[in-house]
Amino acid sequence: MNERGGMNDFDRGYEIPGVLWRCDPAGDALPLVLDSPHSGSAYPEDFSFCCPLPILRRAEDAFVDELFGAAPEYGATLIGAVFPRSYLDVNRAADDLDPGLLAAAWPDHMPLRPVTRVGLVRRYAQPGIPIYDRKLHPSDVLARIERYHTPYHRALDEACDRLHGEFGAVWHINCHSMPSTGSRKLGRKGEHGDFVLGDRDGTTCDGEFTDFVARALRGMGYEVHVNDGYKGVEIVRRQGRPAERRHSLQIEIDRALYMDQRTLEKNGGFDQLKADLARLVEALRDFVAARV
Repeated sequence: MNERGGMNDFDRGYEIPGVLWRCDPAGDALPLVLDSPHSGSAYPEDFSFCCPLPILRRAEDAFVDELFGAAPEYGATLIGAVFPRSYLDVNRAADDLDPGLLAAAWPDHMPLRPVTRVGLVRRYAQPGIPIYDRKLHPSDVLARIERYHTPYHRALDEACDRLHGEFGAVWHINCHSMPSTGSRKLGRKGEHGDFVLGDRDGTTCDGEFTDFVARALRGMGYEVHVNDGYKGVEIVRRQGRPAERRHSLQIEIDRALYMDQRTLEKNGGFDQLKADLARLVEALRDFVAARV
């Protein structure tokens, strides 16, 4: 259960309070893992941000964990972060950090490699609105990595490794939401459609996995783009090794389909989208079962 309430009714097989949870399959397990790294809404006491909380919360992938909450019913393992991405983003590498955020020198034995526009610890809630009124000491950032980043990736690695060891293959979906630019499903032409699937240009999973998910969603009436603006970042890069039968796919959902982006409240489309995503996971159950 997170700050908003329960995301499903299944037992959590593993939990680190304030950090992450894992829900195990309700019945027989399949090598299917889903994770929601950005839906956490429990803000750590040491965050000490200076910007308005309602603006900061817009960085959350609110309710994505709940949207996929039926996954354990279909043999999948579901993992989610409890802390917010604005505090530390586990979908970034531990060395993807802007040195301009730091109040002192970073340890020489841990060179930084900033590669994304919004790195491990973000500086701004939105353009022109800084999160902090200070710079952060390297020891504080390192403590966040040890407390949050390392355990999250360890939990995801362990789940995928265990299932791969048992079945000889594993399929993983990294679940996100994206700011809406308009949804065809809602009668507006958007830049990225209703869903964007990212496999880093075919490098993190076999094409049949991406194609299957795209066809399933299009069959429900959604507009689906592939590697269009959202190709996948650190988590699918780490998990996706298709030559080893480790397939990892990122999925982005247009927020307007299910919530008010200003208030972060569910809208009238939430229940239908949740039901459609349960149908997607049910179809993935059959897809995976046919291949193991």
